[in-house]
Amino acid sequence: MTKDEELLIALRKIIRSIDMRSRELNKQVGLTGPQLLILQKVGKQPGVMVREIAEDITLSAATVTSILDRMESRDLVQRIRSTEDKRRVGVFLTDHGMTSLASAPLPLQEHFRKSFSDLAEWEQSQMVATLQRLASMMGAENMDAAPVLEVGSIVDK
Repeated sequence: MTKDEELLIALRKIIRSIDMRSRELNKQVGLTGPQLLILQKVGKQPGVMVREIAEDITLSAATVTSILDRMESRDLVQRIRSTEDKRRVGVFLTDHGMTSLASAPLPLQEHFRKSFSDLAEWEQSQMVATLQRLASMMGAENMDAAPVLEVGSIVDK
């Protein structure tokens, strides 16, 4: 097997692993990775604003708003306008959202972060540089992406 074939197989394994974990999460608790990240943020900080969620999970406010629309229609979260400042809208978990969060496994990126942080600094830097070079070789260096391990569109789920 050639080196490029070995690399492509490793990439395919990564993609399949992400896809399988996303399906498992969706099957277990009916959530996508980004939805779970939002639930976690809102669970830690009730009343958090969309802008703060977006900054924390590195997605655009528009993307977070679209995800929240779906989550609100499923009774996972509730947006409540502040009585003191009408411009402020806080996001809160519903009872159903709290139950879903409590039963949900950690998102794949949380497992990855733990393993990655256990590596030596030089090895972390080497991996980052290698994957950034790989993204560039695939023409994806300027692609907008969030640190969310999810296959496909983040919003269309």
